[in-house]
Amino acid sequence: MLPFARVSIIGLGLIGSSIARAVRAHMPSVVLTGHDVSAEVRETVRAMNLLDDVTDTPGAAVTDAELVILCVPVGTMGDLAAALAYDLPAEAIVTDVGSSKASVAAALAQALPDHVIIPAHPVAGTERSGPEAGFAGLFHNRWCILTPPDGCDPAKVGQLQAFWERLGANVEIMAAEHHDLVLAITSHLPHLIAYTIVGTASDLEEVTRSEVIKYSAGGFRDFTRIAASDPTMWRDVFLSNKDAVLEMLQRFSEDLTALQRAIRWGDGDALFDLFSRTRTVRRSIIEQGQDDDRPDFGRADH
Repeated sequence: MLPFARVSIIGLGLIGSSIARAVRAHMPSVVLTGHDVSAEVRETVRAMNLLDDVTDTPGAAVTDAELVILCVPVGTMGDLAAALAYDLPAEAIVTDVGSSKASVAAALAQALPDHVIIPAHPVAGTERSGPEAGFAGLFHNRWCILTPPDGCDPAKVGQLQAFWERLGANVEIMAAEHHDLVLAITSHLPHLIAYTIVGTASDLEEVTRSEVIKYSAGGFRDFTRIAASDPTMWRDVFLSNKDAVLEMLQRFSEDLTALQRAIRWGDGDALFDLFSRTRTVRRSIIEQGQDDDRPDFGRADH
């Protein structure tokens, strides 16, 4: 039995279009409707035949939906939900895919006080954006974290969990505040560091006569991949999860100061201990199937 027969996706970029593809692959009888604020994206999705119907307004996309998935920047969630309120069926479950949860949960609850809201975060993605970048396997063996509010109907949570599991995801349930703290260190801070390092390199370009870009080695190259992520999305993530990000940034700054001290005083033992511990973390990520150990991070040789 399908968790939902009619699903609406609002926001048809990388994540939204990947959900559509995954539903088509794993639950082909589900009726898919959707909307995107960009007329160009709507036309692209229509041409790609990803959905059964792509509407010109968000309200028209949700009129018969059993599940509504908001795939838009977290800063716009509240306004979008308010725009859907009139057309949203009373029994529909509303969820999202945002990278911060507490602020999103509050915004959605305020906009839709009489509806079932179960915030979610599929921890998957690439640096690419747009409907052409999506693919059905994006969620395979990746975690999707659900953060249902207190008192939420367990049966409704089970429905949404079954939906994500049908798309190939592993599902974890946790409090929204705990999610935001965990993701601040595992996702948000790494992106912040990547944006900073690439920005510093950009500032040095004139000084080094373009040698920073020309001689980009593996480490800097990987930072540029992360820093190529959608700027609107990440601006909203940092603003919406600022307390957790600032806490993790302070801890990182303290650790960075200790590392600076070890280098300054030639403390090779401290450096070796740190690098050994972090190497173990990398191995654990591979062992848990969240990455692979192919040479050069799986890049094809050219």
